[in-house]
Amino acid sequence: MNPEEIKETIESEIVKTRKYIEELRDATKPITPDVAYGRVSRMDAINNKSVAEASLRQAEGKLKNLERVLSRFGTPDFGICVKCKKPIPVGRILIRPQSLLCVNCAQ
Repeated sequence: MNPEEIKETIESEIVKTRKYIEELRDATKPITPDVAYGRVSRMDAINNKSVAEASLRQAEGKLKNLERVLSRFGTPDFGICVKCKKPIPVGRILIRPQSLLCVNCAQ
C-alpha cells in the first residue's frame, strides 16, 4: 500500500469520527424536565445520555489521536511507536489509524 492510500484512510477516518461526534453531541443534550416522560422513561433517557457522553469522550480522544497521526504523516516519526520508538506495522495503521503505539506497547 502506498503512502497516499494510508493518508486517505486516516483522513477518511477523521471525517467519519467528526460526523459521529456531531451525532453524539445531539444525543448528549440536556434532558429538560418539562418533557412528558414517565419516571422509568426519564430514567432510561438519563442513562442513555450518560452512555452517549462516555462514547463522546472516547470519540473525541480518537479524533485527537487521528489528527496527531495525520500531523506526523510525511515525517520520520510517522508509523513509529511513541513509547518504544519501533515501527508500527502497516496493518495496524490501516485497522486502527489512531494508534500511536505498537501492539506490544498497547497491551
